Amino acid sequence: MPVAVMAESSGSFRRLLEQCETQELEAPGGIATPLVYGQLLALYLLHNDMNNARYLWKRIPPAIKSANAELGAVWSVGQRIWQRDFPGIYTAISAHQWSETIQPIMEALRDATRRRAFGLVSQAYTSIVADDFAAFVGLPVEEAVKGVLDQGWQADFATRMVMPKKPGRWSCVLEASYNRFIPSSEPAPVPPIPNEQQLARLTDYVAFLEN
Repeated sequence: MPVAVMAESSGSFRRLLEQCETQELEAPGGIATPLVYGQLLALYLLHNDMNNARYLWKRIPPAIKSANAELGAVWSVGQRIWQRDFPGIYTAISAHQWSETIQPIMEALRDATRRRAFGLVSQAYTSIVADDFAAFVGLPVEEAVKGVLDQGWQADFATRMVMPKKPGRWSCVLEASYNRFIPSSEPAPVPPIPNEQQLARLTDYVAFLEN
């Protein structure tokens, strides 16, 4: 029986992931349905489990991949995650009209990526160009700047620079429903970085944190 998307919470997504894994294991002949493969792949991405995502993509039969464009679209998002291309993640998510079984997972993935990006910027920068900041968090410039100003960040509109707030230990958490930002405790190393290299260096910083 196909797995339906359950309530959109981290616990529900975790249970759905376990159900999809079970259905793949118990599938006749070891071949699951495109629905199970699609949800399972998207859920691995949501949980930042790139190793399992890659192994799953490799074992999905080529005939199923070629007959189901949405699987390729999910994997396109996964490739951007693997490359730590934050702007590319948002673009890949927005580029496809997702089915009702995949859309809630992709929306959760977009929001989780945005939360992570805000936290990384708050840790990695003393200042960042507003346009680069907005691209990294996947929001229009005005919306991105307004959101952080409401939470005590600073912005220089003449130079179009955004300065993260760093009162001791903190990070940003995005409240997805309202695009608001809430402080929480996280360490905040602050290396100064040239503006023209910001997105590339932030990608390197992500890699450093993950290794």
